[in-house]
Amino acid sequence: MDSATQFVLGAAVGTAVLGRRMGVRKAALTGGLLGSLPDADVFWPFDDPVDSFVLHRGISHSLLVHAVVTPILGEGLRRLVPSLRDARVQTYLAVFLCLATHALLDAMTIYGTRLFWPIWLEPLGLGSVFIIDPAYTLPLLIVTVWALFLKSWTPRFGKALAAALILSTGYLGWTAAGQQIAKSRVQAHLAKAGIKAERLFVTPTPFNTVFWRAVAVDGARYINLYLPLFGGDDAVTTYVHPRKPQSIACWSGNGVVETLIDFSNGFVRFDADADGITVSDLRMGLTPQYVFRFVVAERRGADIADVPPRRLQPVRGAPGDGEWLWAGIRGDRVIRPVEANAAVSLGSRRLAAARGAATVPC
Repeated sequence: MDSATQFVLGAAVGTAVLGRRMGVRKAALTGGLLGSLPDADVFWPFDDPVDSFVLHRGISHSLLVHAVVTPILGEGLRRLVPSLRDARVQTYLAVFLCLATHALLDAMTIYGTRLFWPIWLEPLGLGSVFIIDPAYTLPLLIVTVWALFLKSWTPRFGKALAAALILSTGYLGWTAAGQQIAKSRVQAHLAKAGIKAERLFVTPTPFNTVFWRAVAVDGARYINLYLPLFGGDDAVTTYVHPRKPQSIACWSGNGVVETLIDFSNGFVRFDADADGITVSDLRMGLTPQYVFRFVVAERRGADIADVPPRRLQPVRGAPGDGEWLWAGIRGDRVIRPVEANAAVSLGSRRLAAARGAATVPC
Protein backbone atom coordinates (compact mmCIF):
# COMPACT_ATOMS: atom_id res chain seq x y z
CA MET A 1 0.00 0.00 0.00
CA ASP A 2 1.00 3.64 -0.25
CA SER A 3 3.25 5.17 2.41
CA ALA A 4 0.54 7.39 3.91
CA THR A 5 -1.74 4.41 4.49
CA GLN A 6 1.04 2.41 6.10
CA PHE A 7 1.84 5.31 8.41
CA VAL A 8 -1.74 5.80 9.61
CA LEU A 9 -2.22 2.05 10.04
CA GLY A 10 0.90 1.87 12.20
CA ALA A 11 -0.21 4.96 14.09
CA ALA A 12 -3.63 3.46 14.85
CA VAL A 13 -2.14 0.12 15.96
CA GLY A 14 0.55 1.78 18.06
CA THR A 15 -1.98 4.03 19.73
CA ALA A 16 -4.34 1.13 20.45
CA VAL A 17 -1.57 -0.78 22.26
CA LEU A 18 0.48 1.99 23.87
CA GLY A 19 -1.71 5.10 23.87
CA ARG A 20 -2.88 4.81 27.46
CA ARG A 21 0.65 4.26 28.75
CA MET A 22 2.88 6.66 26.77
CA GLY A 23 0.32 9.23 25.62
CA VAL A 24 -1.80 9.28 22.51
CA ARG A 25 0.32 11.66 20.44
CA LYS A 26 3.61 9.91 21.20
CA ALA A 27 2.05 6.50 20.59
CA ALA A 28 0.65 7.60 17.21
CA LEU A 29 4.00 8.99 16.04
CA THR A 30 5.87 5.94 17.31
CA GLY A 31 3.43 3.53 15.69
CA GLY A 32 3.48 5.46 12.42
CA LEU A 33 7.26 5.32 12.24
CA LEU A 34 7.35 1.62 13.11
CA GLY A 35 4.61 0.92 10.58
CA SER A 36 6.65 2.67 7.87
CA LEU A 37 9.90 0.90 8.73
CA PRO A 38 9.52 -2.19 6.45
CA ASP A 39 9.55 0.04 3.37
CA ALA A 40 13.07 1.22 4.21
CA ASP A 41 14.20 -1.46 1.77
CA VAL A 42 13.52 1.01 -1.06
CA PHE A 43 16.80 2.67 -0.06
CA TRP A 44 18.78 -0.55 -0.50
CA PRO A 45 21.32 -0.22 -3.37
CA PHE A 46 20.11 -3.03 -5.64
CA ASP A 47 22.25 -3.99 -8.62
CA ASP A 48 19.71 -2.99 -11.27
CA PRO A 49 16.05 -1.91 -11.60
CA VAL A 50 14.86 -5.49 -12.12
CA ASP A 51 16.39 -6.59 -8.82
CA SER A 52 14.81 -3.56 -7.16
CA PHE A 53 11.46 -4.62 -8.60
CA VAL A 54 11.54 -8.30 -7.69
CA LEU A 55 13.34 -8.04 -4.34
CA HIS A 56 11.26 -5.22 -2.82
CA ARG A 57 8.97 -6.44 -0.03
CA GLY A 58 11.44 -9.14 0.83
CA ILE A 59 13.42 -9.52 4.04
CA SER A 60 12.03 -6.38 5.66
CA HIS A 61 8.46 -7.61 5.10
CA SER A 62 8.92 -11.10 6.55
CA LEU A 63 6.86 -11.92 9.62
CA LEU A 64 9.69 -14.18 10.78
CA VAL A 65 12.18 -11.31 10.56
CA HIS A 66 9.73 -9.08 12.40
CA ALA A 67 9.64 -11.60 15.23
CA VAL A 68 13.45 -11.59 15.40
CA VAL A 69 13.88 -7.79 15.41
CA THR A 70 10.96 -7.10 17.77
CA PRO A 71 13.05 -7.61 20.97
CA ILE A 72 15.79 -5.36 19.59
CA LEU A 73 13.44 -2.53 18.66
CA GLY A 74 11.33 -3.12 21.76
CA GLU A 75 14.27 -2.81 24.13
CA GLY A 76 15.44 0.33 22.37
CA LEU A 77 11.98 1.83 22.69
CA ARG A 78 11.77 0.93 26.38
CA ARG A 79 15.03 2.72 27.05
CA LEU A 80 13.93 5.83 25.16
CA VAL A 81 10.50 6.08 26.79
CA PRO A 82 10.54 5.90 30.61
CA SER A 83 6.83 5.04 30.84
CA LEU A 84 7.48 1.78 28.94
CA ARG A 85 10.28 0.44 31.10
CA ASP A 86 7.97 -1.77 33.11
CA ALA A 87 5.86 -2.77 30.08
CA ARG A 88 8.10 -5.12 28.11
CA VAL A 89 5.36 -7.43 26.81
CA GLN A 90 3.13 -4.54 25.82
CA THR A 91 5.99 -2.77 24.05
CA TYR A 92 7.05 -5.90 22.18
CA LEU A 93 3.45 -6.49 21.12
CA ALA A 94 3.15 -2.95 19.75
CA VAL A 95 6.41 -3.24 17.79
CA PHE A 96 5.52 -6.60 16.25
CA LEU A 97 1.97 -5.58 15.35
CA CYS A 98 3.08 -2.32 13.72
CA LEU A 99 5.60 -4.20 11.56
CA ALA A 100 3.41 -7.21 10.84
CA THR A 101 0.26 -5.27 9.89
CA HIS A 102 2.33 -3.40 7.31
CA ALA A 103 3.39 -6.67 5.68
CA LEU A 104 -0.04 -8.25 5.91
CA LEU A 105 -1.68 -5.22 4.34
CA ASP A 106 0.86 -5.29 1.50
CA ALA A 107 0.01 -8.95 0.97
CA MET A 108 -3.56 -7.90 0.18
CA THR A 109 -2.29 -6.15 -2.98
CA ILE A 110 -1.40 -7.79 -6.28
CA TYR A 111 2.35 -7.12 -6.04
CA GLY A 112 2.95 -9.77 -3.41
CA THR A 113 4.99 -9.92 -0.20
CA ARG A 114 7.52 -12.46 1.07
CA LEU A 115 5.74 -12.99 4.36
CA PHE A 116 7.67 -16.10 5.36
CA TRP A 117 11.19 -15.37 4.10
CA PRO A 118 13.55 -17.28 4.34
CA ILE A 119 11.41 -20.42 4.76
CA TRP A 120 9.15 -19.58 1.81
CA LEU A 121 10.76 -17.35 -0.82
CA GLU A 122 7.78 -16.83 -3.13
CA PRO A 123 5.84 -13.57 -2.68
CA LEU A 124 2.24 -13.98 -1.54
CA GLY A 125 -0.33 -11.52 -2.87
CA LEU A 126 -4.10 -11.77 -2.73
CA GLY A 127 -4.71 -8.77 -4.98
CA SER A 128 -8.06 -7.85 -3.47
CA VAL A 129 -7.23 -4.19 -2.80
CA PHE A 130 -5.67 -1.46 -4.94
CA ILE A 131 -2.47 0.10 -3.60
CA ILE A 132 -4.35 3.35 -2.90
CA ASP A 133 -7.86 2.92 -1.53
CA PRO A 134 -9.43 5.94 0.20
CA ALA A 135 -12.23 3.83 1.71
CA TYR A 136 -9.65 1.84 3.66
CA THR A 137 -7.38 4.73 4.56
CA LEU A 138 -9.91 7.40 5.59
CA PRO A 139 -11.04 5.98 8.98
CA LEU A 140 -7.42 5.43 10.01
CA LEU A 141 -6.43 8.88 8.81
CA ILE A 142 -9.17 10.54 10.85
CA VAL A 143 -8.16 8.89 14.13
CA THR A 144 -4.46 9.50 13.44
CA VAL A 145 -5.00 13.23 12.91
CA TRP A 146 -7.16 13.29 16.03
CA ALA A 147 -4.44 11.47 17.99
CA LEU A 148 -1.82 14.03 16.98
CA PHE A 149 -3.86 16.71 18.77
CA LEU A 150 -4.30 14.69 21.96
CA LYS A 151 -1.88 14.22 24.81
CA SER A 152 -3.81 11.77 26.93
CA TRP A 153 -6.34 9.01 26.32
CA THR A 154 -10.05 9.78 26.39
CA PRO A 155 -12.97 7.32 26.28
CA ARG A 156 -14.39 9.10 23.26
CA PHE A 157 -11.14 8.75 21.33
CA GLY A 158 -10.86 5.10 22.39
CA LYS A 159 -14.26 4.35 20.88
CA ALA A 160 -13.37 6.15 17.65
CA LEU A 161 -10.07 4.28 17.40
CA ALA A 162 -11.76 0.93 17.92
CA ALA A 163 -14.37 1.81 15.30
CA ALA A 164 -11.69 2.84 12.79
CA LEU A 165 -9.74 -0.39 13.24
CA ILE A 166 -12.89 -2.51 12.99
CA LEU A 167 -14.12 -0.65 9.89
CA SER A 168 -10.78 -0.84 8.08
CA THR A 169 -10.29 -4.52 8.90
CA GLY A 170 -13.86 -5.32 7.92
CA TYR A 171 -13.32 -3.48 4.66
CA LEU A 172 -10.39 -5.76 3.84
CA GLY A 173 -12.69 -8.71 4.46
CA TRP A 174 -15.15 -7.21 2.01
CA THR A 175 -12.43 -6.83 -0.64
CA ALA A 176 -11.63 -10.55 -0.40
CA ALA A 177 -15.31 -11.42 -0.76
CA GLY A 178 -15.78 -8.97 -3.62
CA GLN A 179 -12.80 -10.47 -5.42
CA GLN A 180 -14.33 -13.95 -5.28
CA ILE A 181 -17.65 -12.64 -6.59
CA ALA A 182 -15.89 -10.88 -9.47
CA LYS A 183 -13.71 -13.92 -10.23
CA SER A 184 -16.72 -16.23 -10.39
CA ARG A 185 -18.48 -13.91 -12.82
CA VAL A 186 -15.35 -13.53 -14.98
CA GLN A 187 -14.91 -17.30 -15.19
CA ALA A 188 -18.55 -17.68 -16.25
CA HIS A 189 -18.05 -14.95 -18.85
CA LEU A 190 -15.02 -16.73 -20.31
CA ALA A 191 -16.74 -20.11 -20.21
CA LYS A 192 -19.56 -18.75 -22.39
CA ALA A 193 -16.93 -17.90 -24.99
CA GLY A 194 -15.36 -21.35 -24.71
CA ILE A 195 -12.16 -20.02 -23.17
CA LYS A 196 -10.29 -21.78 -20.40
CA ALA A 197 -7.49 -19.41 -19.47
CA GLU A 198 -4.03 -20.68 -18.66
CA ARG A 199 -3.73 -18.02 -15.97
CA LEU A 200 -6.23 -15.63 -14.48
CA PHE A 201 -6.10 -12.90 -11.88
CA VAL A 202 -8.78 -10.51 -10.69
CA THR A 203 -8.03 -7.24 -8.91
CA PRO A 204 -9.79 -3.89 -8.41
CA THR A 205 -9.46 -0.96 -10.75
CA PRO A 206 -7.90 2.13 -9.10
CA PHE A 207 -9.28 3.57 -5.85
CA ASN A 208 -12.31 1.30 -5.37
CA THR A 209 -13.55 -2.27 -4.88
CA VAL A 210 -16.74 -2.29 -6.94
CA PHE A 211 -15.24 -2.12 -10.43
CA TRP A 212 -12.91 -5.04 -11.09
CA ARG A 213 -10.26 -5.87 -13.67
CA ALA A 214 -9.38 -9.38 -14.80
CA VAL A 215 -6.53 -10.52 -17.02
CA ALA A 216 -6.74 -13.95 -18.64
CA VAL A 217 -3.65 -15.34 -20.38
CA ASP A 218 -4.70 -17.44 -23.37
CA GLY A 219 -1.74 -18.58 -25.44
CA ALA A 220 -0.06 -15.73 -27.29
CA ARG A 221 -2.79 -13.29 -26.32
CA TYR A 222 -4.27 -11.91 -23.14
CA ILE A 223 -7.82 -10.82 -22.48
CA ASN A 224 -8.75 -7.83 -20.34
CA LEU A 225 -12.18 -7.91 -18.75
CA TYR A 226 -13.68 -5.04 -16.74
CA LEU A 227 -16.56 -6.01 -14.50
CA PRO A 228 -18.75 -3.61 -12.47
CA LEU A 229 -20.15 -5.43 -9.44
CA PHE A 230 -23.24 -3.22 -9.56
CA GLY A 231 -23.87 -4.01 -13.22
CA GLY A 232 -25.20 -7.11 -14.93
CA ASP A 233 -23.35 -9.40 -17.31
CA ASP A 234 -24.07 -6.97 -20.14
CA ALA A 235 -21.96 -4.36 -18.31
CA VAL A 236 -18.79 -6.47 -18.66
CA THR A 237 -16.44 -5.22 -21.37
CA THR A 238 -13.79 -7.43 -23.00
CA TYR A 239 -10.60 -6.62 -24.90
CA VAL A 240 -8.09 -8.89 -26.67
CA HIS A 241 -4.39 -7.98 -26.91
CA PRO A 242 -1.31 -9.79 -28.23
CA ARG A 243 1.31 -10.75 -25.66
CA LYS A 244 4.23 -10.74 -28.10
CA PRO A 245 4.49 -9.13 -31.55
CA GLN A 246 5.29 -11.31 -34.53
CA SER A 247 8.49 -9.33 -35.15
CA ILE A 248 10.10 -10.89 -32.07
CA ALA A 249 8.17 -14.17 -32.00
CA CYS A 250 11.37 -16.18 -32.36
CA TRP A 251 13.26 -14.30 -29.63
CA SER A 252 13.47 -16.43 -26.50
CA GLY A 253 14.65 -13.74 -24.10
CA ASN A 254 17.40 -13.94 -21.50
CA GLY A 255 17.93 -14.45 -17.77
CA VAL A 256 16.41 -11.08 -16.92
CA VAL A 257 13.29 -11.96 -18.89
CA GLU A 258 13.02 -15.28 -17.06
CA THR A 259 13.27 -13.43 -13.73
CA LEU A 260 10.47 -11.05 -14.71
CA ILE A 261 8.25 -13.86 -15.98
CA ASP A 262 8.79 -15.85 -12.80
CA PHE A 263 8.09 -12.92 -10.48
CA SER A 264 5.00 -11.89 -12.46
CA ASN A 265 3.65 -15.46 -12.50
CA GLY A 266 3.66 -15.40 -16.30
CA PHE A 267 1.52 -12.25 -16.56
CA VAL A 268 3.82 -10.38 -18.91
CA ARG A 269 3.59 -8.63 -22.24
CA PHE A 270 6.39 -7.99 -24.76
CA ASP A 271 6.64 -4.95 -27.01
CA ALA A 272 9.14 -3.97 -29.68
CA ASP A 273 9.24 -0.23 -30.34
CA ALA A 274 11.54 2.78 -30.37
CA ASP A 275 12.51 2.16 -26.74
CA GLY A 276 13.73 -1.33 -27.57
CA ILE A 277 12.23 -4.64 -26.54
CA THR A 278 10.29 -4.19 -23.35
CA VAL A 279 8.67 -6.53 -20.84
CA SER A 280 5.63 -5.28 -18.91
CA ASP A 281 4.05 -6.76 -15.80
CA LEU A 282 0.35 -7.05 -16.67
CA ARG A 283 -0.73 -7.14 -13.04
CA MET A 284 0.00 -3.52 -12.19
CA GLY A 285 -1.45 -0.70 -14.23
CA LEU A 286 -3.89 -0.64 -17.11
CA THR A 287 -3.16 -1.41 -20.76
CA PRO A 288 -0.92 0.12 -22.02
CA GLN A 289 0.10 2.22 -18.99
CA TYR A 290 1.77 -0.49 -16.96
CA VAL A 291 3.62 0.57 -13.83
CA PHE A 292 6.57 -1.75 -14.36
CA ARG A 293 8.03 -1.81 -17.87
CA PHE A 294 11.63 -2.77 -18.51
CA VAL A 295 13.77 -2.45 -21.63
CA VAL A 296 15.76 -5.69 -21.77
CA ALA A 297 17.05 -5.84 -25.38
CA GLU A 298 17.32 -3.84 -28.57
CA ARG A 299 17.53 -4.46 -32.29
CA ARG A 300 20.93 -4.19 -33.94
CA GLY A 301 20.31 -4.73 -37.61
CA ALA A 302 18.79 -8.17 -38.03
CA ASP A 303 19.90 -9.27 -34.57
CA ILE A 304 18.49 -8.75 -31.09
CA ALA A 305 21.08 -7.89 -28.45
CA ASP A 306 20.66 -7.92 -24.69
CA VAL A 307 21.14 -4.60 -22.89
CA PRO A 308 21.37 -3.75 -19.19
CA PRO A 309 17.77 -3.62 -17.97
CA ARG A 310 16.26 -0.16 -17.75
CA ARG A 311 12.90 0.73 -16.25
CA LEU A 312 10.65 3.03 -18.27
CA GLN A 313 8.75 5.69 -16.40
CA PRO A 314 5.03 4.85 -16.35
CA VAL A 315 2.50 7.11 -18.03
CA ARG A 316 -0.22 7.90 -15.52
CA GLY A 317 -3.70 7.62 -16.98
CA ALA A 318 -5.04 7.82 -20.51
CA PRO A 319 -7.57 10.19 -22.11
CA GLY A 320 -11.07 9.36 -20.95
CA ASP A 321 -9.99 7.05 -18.12
CA GLY A 322 -11.55 9.23 -15.42
CA GLU A 323 -15.01 9.14 -16.96
CA TRP A 324 -14.65 5.44 -17.79
CA LEU A 325 -13.63 4.58 -14.23
CA TRP A 326 -16.49 6.53 -12.68
CA ALA A 327 -18.98 4.88 -15.07
CA GLY A 328 -17.72 1.43 -14.07
CA ILE A 329 -18.03 2.28 -10.38
CA ARG A 330 -21.65 3.24 -11.01
CA GLY A 331 -22.25 -0.07 -12.78
CA ASP A 332 -22.54 1.27 -16.33
CA ARG A 333 -21.11 -0.36 -19.44
CA VAL A 334 -18.60 1.96 -21.10
CA ILE A 335 -15.86 1.06 -23.58
CA ARG A 336 -12.46 2.21 -22.35
CA PRO A 337 -11.28 4.73 -25.01
CA VAL A 338 -7.61 3.72 -25.08
CA GLU A 339 -8.56 0.05 -25.64
CA ALA A 340 -11.49 0.69 -28.00
CA ASN A 341 -9.73 -0.89 -31.00
CA ALA A 342 -9.26 -4.12 -29.02
CA ALA A 343 -12.84 -4.35 -27.74
CA VAL A 344 -14.80 -7.52 -28.57
CA SER A 345 -18.25 -8.83 -27.79
CA LEU A 346 -18.87 -12.06 -25.91
CA GLY A 347 -19.96 -14.03 -28.96
CA SER A 348 -17.51 -12.55 -31.44
CA ARG A 349 -15.28 -14.71 -33.60
CA ARG A 350 -12.27 -12.74 -32.43
CA LEU A 351 -12.84 -13.68 -28.79
CA ALA A 352 -13.56 -17.32 -29.56
CA ALA A 353 -10.72 -17.57 -32.11
CA ALA A 354 -7.69 -19.79 -31.83
CA ARG A 355 -5.27 -18.83 -29.13
CA GLY A 356 -3.05 -16.84 -31.42
CA ALA A 357 0.05 -19.01 -31.48
CA ALA A 358 2.92 -17.46 -33.43
CA THR A 359 2.94 -18.45 -37.08
CA VAL A 360 6.49 -17.30 -37.85
CA PRO A 361 8.78 -20.35 -38.31
CA CYS A 362 11.60 -20.21 -35.81
